[in-house]
Amino acid sequence: MLQLILLRILATVPVLLGVSVLTFFLIRAVPGDVVDALASEEFDNPEAAAQLRRIFGLDLPLHEQFWMWFSGLVQGDLGTSFRTGRPVLQEIMDRFPLTLELTLAALLVSVAIALPLGVISATRRNSPLDGGVRIASLLGLSIPNFWLGILLIALFSVYLRWLPSGGSNNFAFSWDHFKYLILPAVTLGTSLAAETMRMSRSSLLEVLSQDYVRTSRAKGLSERLVIFRHALRNSLIPVVTVVGIQAGALLGGTVVVEQIFSWSGLGNLVVRAINQRDYPLLQGLIIFLAFFYVAVSLVVDIIYLYLDPRLRRRG
Repeated sequence: MLQLILLRILATVPVLLGVSVLTFFLIRAVPGDVVDALASEEFDNPEAAAQLRRIFGLDLPLHEQFWMWFSGLVQGDLGTSFRTGRPVLQEIMDRFPLTLELTLAALLVSVAIALPLGVISATRRNSPLDGGVRIASLLGLSIPNFWLGILLIALFSVYLRWLPSGGSNNFAFSWDHFKYLILPAVTLGTSLAAETMRMSRSSLLEVLSQDYVRTSRAKGLSERLVIFRHALRNSLIPVVTVVGIQAGALLGGTVVVEQIFSWSGLGNLVVRAINQRDYPLLQGLIIFLAFFYVAVSLVVDIIYLYLDPRLRRRG
C-alpha cells in the first residue's frame, strides 16, 4: 500500500508542473497587461508605462520572465502582487478561510440532503417517491447556480427579509456570522446534492443485489438492520470518492456564487486579478487551487485504497 501511495504522490508532480507552465503562458496570451489596465484607469503616459513595465519585469523576454517566476515557485515564493505590492501567498491566505468555510458548509448541505434521499430512493425503487426524488435530482443538476442564488435572494432577502442578500465577515460562532453563510452554502450545496444523491442511490442499489445482503435477509434480520449496518456502509465507498472530488473542485468553483453574494473569498480575488491583469496574483491563485485539488484527490485515493482491499491487490 505504501508503494501505491508513493506512486500516487509522484504522479501529481507532472500534473502541477504542467499546470504551472500552461498557467504562465496562457495568461500572457490574453491581450493587455497590468500597465494597460492602469493606463486606462489612471493615466495615459507612454514614458510612465515603459517605466512601470521595467519595474514589473514585463520588458524582459518571455522565457526570462518564466524562469524568474518558476525559480521562485519551486522555492515556495508565489511572487508579489502588481497592484497591492503584497506577497501573493499572503493575499491568498487572507481570503482562503472564507472560501474553505463556504466549501465545507456547501458539502455539509449536500451530504445532509443527498444521503437520506438516496437511501429512500434506493429502498423504494420504482415507486412514486423514487420518481419524485429522481426528478428533484435532475432539477438540481439542471438549475444554474447563479439563477438559484438570485431566486434565494429574492425570496429570503427581498420578500421575507429573513437573511442578508450578501456580504461576509470574519468567522465567529454566532448567528451574526452564519446568517451570511446560509444562502451561498445552500446555493452551492443543492447542485452537489443532486450528483451525490444519484451516486448514493445507484451504489446502494448495486449493493442491495449482492449475495451477502440476500443472506442477511434470509437469516431473518430486519430490513432496517440490513440496510444501515450491512448495505449502506459498503455503498458509501464511491460516494466518499465523489464528495472528495467535489471538495477539490468546489474550492475553485465558487467564483460565480461569491460574486452574487459578495463573499470575500478566493473567487472574488480571482475576478479582481483577471480584471486588473495582475499576473503574479492570478498565477498564484491557479497554482494554489490546482495544488489543493490534487491534494484532495490524493487523499481520496488513499482513503479508497484503505477502504477497498481489491485495489491494493490489483496494484
